[in-house]
Amino acid sequence: MSEESKAYDASTIVVLDGLEAVRKRPGMYVGSVGERGLHHLVHEAAEWALDEILCGTASRVGITLTADGGVRVTDDGTGLAVGRDGHTDGPPLETRLTVLCGGAPPADRRSLFGGHFGVGLAVVNALSSRLIAEVRRDGAHWVLEYRQGVPVGVPARTGPADRSGTVITFRPDAEIFETLEFSFDTLTERFRELAFLNRELDITLTDDRDPAAPRAVRFRFPGGPRDYIAEQSAPLHPDVIGFEREYSAMEGTVEVALRWCDSREERIASYANSLPTTGGGTHELGFRDGLAAALTGYAREQQLLSPSGPDFTPTQLAAGLTAVVSVKLDRPEFDGATRDRLGNRPVRACVAEAVREHLTAWLRADPTQATAVLARISATPRH
Repeated sequence: MSEESKAYDASTIVVLDGLEAVRKRPGMYVGSVGERGLHHLVHEAAEWALDEILCGTASRVGITLTADGGVRVTDDGTGLAVGRDGHTDGPPLETRLTVLCGGAPPADRRSLFGGHFGVGLAVVNALSSRLIAEVRRDGAHWVLEYRQGVPVGVPARTGPADRSGTVITFRPDAEIFETLEFSFDTLTERFRELAFLNRELDITLTDDRDPAAPRAVRFRFPGGPRDYIAEQSAPLHPDVIGFEREYSAMEGTVEVALRWCDSREERIASYANSLPTTGGGTHELGFRDGLAAALTGYAREQQLLSPSGPDFTPTQLAAGLTAVVSVKLDRPEFDGATRDRLGNRPVRACVAEAVREHLTAWLRADPTQATAVLARISATPRH
């Protein structure tokens, strides 16, 4: 062992506190200092406002890419508490903006759990060259300003307010990020996804960066995942099969929408608490279990498969299938650091039961559509 190695002791350890740690190691909090991390700031800033809709205290959220390269997130909620002024509905805004996960809601089925890191507004503040928070509440308009996470003065009451809500405007710090260019298409994809997974949401994404060609799109899907599946082209059968069901055994709900399309491609998207689970997990396994049980059972019932014949293969069952499998759990458990695979064991059996029962009922209720699906499955090679 070298002398240099022997010199290492507790005195060489540097402890970083609070927002200083975020600025020193931003990738640990937002995933990267590239485009991925840049977009993650938008998701974190918007999550608080979107959760207000899910909690019933707001109805609309707007996200705007501003002409100066910043982002503005607005909601029409009750307005976050400012200062320690006796409000009991959560930590004051200053705490949310300066303490990591300060005031973060529990990770239950009612919260979006919108980012893979769930670090809150404080990280947005720390990684912004400038952040301004405006709160309209109880007839007053408050303004808070920060530079690189450091407050510029104290919260200022600037006048009266005839409505309520919170506005967070921030500009990502060029000293931190490799790029400051947001992708409208990437943000569109994620907010659209959140809206069809949570039918209560009403989101407008606006791009004001080019004054000559401003654009805006609204995301609202009252039908939830059914609306998403209905948009898919060339369906094999007219009905979108969909249901939502709660199970105490898995401490949450499962929602599924599916339809076979006139193609050979399988498109199954799974989510846990609105997070994409690209690695699959127990909810996706349960979906496939239920799919196989329902279709194989119905085929034997109709004597399309002999009692001793082999079951349909996964390849046959999924050919042309488009589906959304979404679970919302009070205690989600993810496998691995990237949190892209769900691990809750009771979920598999619950989802399998729900899919088997609902799909079997649909097959029996409409033999014409059932015949079209089974003909496609039977005509697909087993491997």
